[in-house]
Amino acid sequence: MKATDVRNAYAMPLTNPAYPPGPYRFIDREYVIISYRTDPDALRAVVPEPLEIIDPIVKYEFIKMPDSTGFGDYTESGQVIPVRFEGEEGVYVHAMYLDDDAPIAGGREIWGFPKKLAFPKLVHEGEVIVGTLHYGSVLCASATMGYKHRTLDVAEVAHSLAKPNFLVKIIPHVDATPRICELVRYHLEDIAVKGAWTGPADLQLFRHVIADVARLPVLEVVSAVHFVADLTLGLGEVVHDYMGEPG
Repeated sequence: MKATDVRNAYAMPLTNPAYPPGPYRFIDREYVIISYRTDPDALRAVVPEPLEIIDPIVKYEFIKMPDSTGFGDYTESGQVIPVRFEGEEGVYVHAMYLDDDAPIAGGREIWGFPKKLAFPKLVHEGEVIVGTLHYGSVLCASATMGYKHRTLDVAEVAHSLAKPNFLVKIIPHVDATPRICELVRYHLEDIAVKGAWTGPADLQLFRHVIADVARLPVLEVVSAVHFVADLTLGLGEVVHDYMGEPG
């Protein structure tokens, strides 16, 4: 293989990349998002500057993705935090757990998604939607929501989805010193919300040394939303370079 071929490689492994090039389109993505109030001190300990916390609120997400370009059929669960950056409101992606290797590799390498391998589930049981997150055999999160109690305005949900998302992308050098440490912003694009609903919900988080979702404890459930949407995962841009800051 010539050096020019190596330079034109898309992703690792060199001769058989773990995921294909985008764009990445998602069809019939099903969300359950439970917003809850948490400990402000715990929240301040995990949200990096220069992001600003708006309120001590966390959005716990379960997302079922049955038709994802290049990534297949998988489920994801994790926490995002409403934040502000240079006057613009968005969300900071704090933790993500999913059950498929390709989106773990692609998400971490391209954008810097904080993805780990685990076993989230989102299922319908009678009149209840049930979300669970297991790390190995251990239950780390359990959510329940009443099924389609009240319809929501799909335009408002789409507007919320269109807000910017922020990540911290970290890649070490080969000698284990820092090489890349950046604040990344990305947007969801071409959003079509097919239906959205709210209803009563509950959420429990359980302590685990690796899947530490309980680090941001549930003090009060504020609201819940269930919706189905088609969308494209847009590529990112670097908005702050931590390596460029003075030591």
